[in-house]
Amino acid sequence: MTTTLGRPATPAAPPAARRRSGFTAMKRSKWRAIVLLLAPFLALYVLAYAIPLCYAVYESFFTEKRSGLGFGAPERVFAGFGNYVKALGMPEFTSGVWRVLLLGVVQVPLMLVIALLLALAIDALANRFAAFMRLVSFLPYAVPGVIAAILWAFLYLGGTSPFVRALQPLGVNLDFLSGGTILWSMANIITWTWTGYNMIIIYSALKAVPRELYEAAAMDGAGPIRTAWSIKIPLVAPALTLTGVFSIIGTVQLYNEPMLLRPFSPAIDANYTPNMTVQNVAFSLNDYGLAAAMAVLLALGTAVLSFGFMRLSGAMTARKAAN
Repeated sequence: MTTTLGRPATPAAPPAARRRSGFTAMKRSKWRAIVLLLAPFLALYVLAYAIPLCYAVYESFFTEKRSGLGFGAPERVFAGFGNYVKALGMPEFTSGVWRVLLLGVVQVPLMLVIALLLALAIDALANRFAAFMRLVSFLPYAVPGVIAAILWAFLYLGGTSPFVRALQPLGVNLDFLSGGTILWSMANIITWTWTGYNMIIIYSALKAVPRELYEAAAMDGAGPIRTAWSIKIPLVAPALTLTGVFSIIGTVQLYNEPMLLRPFSPAIDANYTPNMTVQNVAFSLNDYGLAAAMAVLLALGTAVLSFGFMRLSGAMTARKAAN
C-alpha cells in the first residue's frame, strides 16, 4: 500500500500583518504619486535656482588678477571672503541696499493695508458690485510692468504731467523725478501695479472663511467693523504674511522701475539699487567674482528678511489669538 504525502499548507498571514502590508503598499503608492507630481517643479527649481545659486557661491570665492602693471594675462585666484568684504565696503552697494530697505519699510505696509481694505470692502459689497470692483482693482496688474513704468514716466514729466499742471495754479512746483521724490514716485508705481494682485490673494482667503462665523458674530451683536477686526483679519493673516513675503522679495529685487525711469531722471545712476550695482559690476567692470558675492549677499539678506517677517507675523497672530 502506497501512502502519498501532500505538501504542507502554508499558514495564512495574520490579519494584522495583512493590514500592515496593505498600508505599506498604499503608502508607497502615495509617495510615488507625490514624487511624480513634484518632479517637474523640482527639476525647474534645481535647474533655474539651486544650480545658479551654487555656481554664484562658488564664483564669489574667486577673482582675477593681472601680473606686471596690469597688462598681463588675467589669472584666476582664490580670494576667500575678500569679495564679500569688498562688497560690504562699497558705498555704491550699501547705499542701494539702504535705499530699497527704506522703500520697503514705507511702501510695503502701505500697499498691504490698501489691499486688505479693498478686499474687505469687496467682500462686504453685493455680488454685482464686487465683480466690478475686483476687475477695476486687478486691472493695473494686467498692464506689463515695463509699460506701466513708461506710462508713469510720462505722467511724471513736467511737460506732459497732468499732476504738475494741476499743482501749478496752487503755487506748487513739484518735480516727481528729482532726487528727493524719485524713490517715492517709484513706490507709487509699485503700489499701483501690485495692490490688485495682493488684494486678489487676500480676497480669496476671505471667501474661504465659513459664513457661519459671520452669522454667529451678527447674533452676538457684532457690527461690520467688529466682525472685520475680530474674525476676518485674523483668519486672513496667513494670506497677509504670504503677500508680505512676496513684497519683500520684490522690493529687494527692484530693477525695472529705476532702469526705465533712468533716462528721465538724473537722480538715478548705474548703482541706484543693489541689482543695478550687481549688473554694473559684472558687465561694466567685468568683476564677476565681486558681482557673485553681491548676489549671494542679496539672497541671504532676502532670506533673513522673509523668515524674520514670517516669524514676527506668526508671533503677532499667536498673541492676538491668546488675547
